[in-house]
Amino acid sequence: MMKEQTPYLTIDSINTAREKISTAAKLTPLQESFRLSKVFDANISLKREDLQPVRSYKLRGAYHKIKSLFEQGKTNGGVVCASAGNHAQGVAFACNELKINGVIFMPITTPKQKLEQVEMFGGDFVKIKLVGDTFDASKNAAIDYSEKNGAAFIHPFDDPQIIEGQATLAMEILEQTNEKIDYIFVPIGGGGLLAGIVTVFSVLSPDTKIIGVEPKGAASMRASIDAGYNVELPKIDKFVDGAAVQKVGDLTFEICKDYISDCISVDEGKICETILEMYNKDAIVLEPAGALSISALEQYQEMIKGKNVVCIVSGSNNDITRMEEIKERALLYKGVKHYFLVKFPQRPGSLKEFVLDVLGENDDIAFFEYTKKNSRETALATVGIELADASDFEGLIQRMKERGYFDTYLNDSPNILNILV
Repeated sequence: MMKEQTPYLTIDSINTAREKISTAAKLTPLQESFRLSKVFDANISLKREDLQPVRSYKLRGAYHKIKSLFEQGKTNGGVVCASAGNHAQGVAFACNELKINGVIFMPITTPKQKLEQVEMFGGDFVKIKLVGDTFDASKNAAIDYSEKNGAAFIHPFDDPQIIEGQATLAMEILEQTNEKIDYIFVPIGGGGLLAGIVTVFSVLSPDTKIIGVEPKGAASMRASIDAGYNVELPKIDKFVDGAAVQKVGDLTFEICKDYISDCISVDEGKICETILEMYNKDAIVLEPAGALSISALEQYQEMIKGKNVVCIVSGSNNDITRMEEIKERALLYKGVKHYFLVKFPQRPGSLKEFVLDVLGENDDIAFFEYTKKNSRETALATVGIELADASDFEGLIQRMKERGYFDTYLNDSPNILNILV
């Protein structure tokens, strides 16, 4: 059934955007994933936006917006933006290409790899300012700079021309397949990409089910849809830095709220599991936000069987120094890594007994911290244990309690765990 076109953007304006960005953004492949198709018994294709020059789709919107302002003579005071990384790289690339001065505000928590990429793409035309712990703090600083210095503010998502640029991706997808697309999974940060997908698919592929995907710790679009108005989350988990937004755009919310089929969230641990699987099994490097759409497939496993499915792989700007944290989160999510405070008797052989009689045959001690501080009968050690299978957990707990080693399970107390480990 044909839906009414969204009243905000048009297919003609998106085609104009395609022409404008054609010298900068690549036509990225729509690539069939044989492994995922087999796992989910569906025809799953990946839109590989990680193969853009800046390794994310953000180049599309940023270049379109800045070039439009440049052609209108509105960049004499330079441009300014706020970004957790990918939008910043798109802006930096555009500034360098068009020889426009730019200032980019980024959260202090931004991975070093993304900072270095922005510097590389921007060259002598871009300066970076680190402000605040979240995108929203950086955004406020960038807007203040814009007002004081007359620089054009380049919003990362809540701008018609940004959305038009991101929408060019949707036009490509529809041209790259002759098959009906039953489902498309779209990552959500501020909603610019989702708004672009909605604008195109509501007109040219209205029967496709559009599934928006957010990180569990920053599900601002879902909260807004449930409330019926655009709400700001009081706090967020910043781990998925490319999608950690406390409030989606007002415009993107209006475009998306009545047109998407569903808006779901994915646990950060599941995202980490997906990153590791895609790297180890497909040799594809994804950042946390780039893994969102694939991470959501499990929740739709029954619905997508036998269907044609597209997942937008939105970015691959991952810092290698984060891999240990990603592995840790994935193991905790899968239920195979557990931390305890363990009571060890103050006698020789107690550790040997713990290893031989308490641990299972395939269990491994991954973390151990203990210092003998006094002569009490028992003393506590912080112990991390990695299991071969999550089902081994109950047996481990039972043996620890039967032999008097169990004191405290730490996985349920993340604040304490962060202090001890």
